[in-house]
Amino acid sequence: MSKPSWIVRESDVAGYSPANHSGTVNRRLISRETVGAQHVEVLVGTIEKNQGAHPHAHPGIEQVCYLLSGSAIVEVDGERGELLPGDCCYFPPDKKHVFTVTSDEPARLLVIYSPPYEENPDRVIR
Repeated sequence: MSKPSWIVRESDVAGYSPANHSGTVNRRLISRETVGAQHVEVLVGTIEKNQGAHPHAHPGIEQVCYLLSGSAIVEVDGERGELLPGDCCYFPPDKKHVFTVTSDEPARLLVIYSPPYEENPDRVIR
């Protein structure tokens, strides 16, 4: 059976290192380029220990992170919390946030943006 165009395999998507992050490789699974999505973007990320997202915000963009494996400390506007596998966090639009992996093994997470971020420099405040 052939794969429909609306199914995206992680192995078919090139990884990239996002701006304002360290030790991170993302793969954009659902996007304008992969399936023509206009209002949502879904990525899978792998982040090394003590690495992650440096302080930044996305104007007008909501972000959700679902932790698949590993552990991390997340921070929004100075409030910190711990993420464990199966936990999900929400970064409101325009709020500075930080994501740092604390597990020895790399963390894997699903990231959802609405509207799409698309790694557009006009859609981030550092």
